[in-house]
Amino acid sequence: MGSWPQQLLLVMFGGALGAAGRFWLGGAMLRQFGNSIPWGTLAANLIGSFAVGFIAVWLEGRGPSALYWRAFLIVGVIGGLTTFSALMLETLLLTRASRNDALLAYLGGTLLAGFLLVWAGARLADMLRG
Repeated sequence: MGSWPQQLLLVMFGGALGAAGRFWLGGAMLRQFGNSIPWGTLAANLIGSFAVGFIAVWLEGRGPSALYWRAFLIVGVIGGLTTFSALMLETLLLTRASRNDALLAYLGGTLLAGFLLVWAGARLADMLRG
C-alpha cells in the first residue's frame, strides 16, 4: 500500500475520533453552560485552533513520518473536531510568510462570505419549506 492510501486511512480514522470528540464536547458544554450561545462549537473551534497551531509547528522538520502525523492529527482529528482550525492555520501561515495584506483579505473575506452564505442557505431553506 502506497503513501496516499495510508494517509487516507489515517485521515478517516482521525476524522472519526475528531467528530466523536466534537459530539462529546458539544454535549458536555450544553449540560454545563446551557444553550445561550453555541459553547460547544466555540470550544471546539478554539481548542482546534490552538491544537493545529501547536501541532503544525511541532511537526516542522520531523522527517517523512510527519506527513502521516499531519494526515492523522491535523486533517483527521482536528479537521473532524473543527474546520475552523484550518482557517486559523492558513492565517498563521500567511502571517509567518509576512503576507499581512493577504491575511486580512482572506480572513475578512472568509468570515463575511461565510456569514452571508449561511444566511442565504437558511433563507433558501425557509423559502423552500414554505
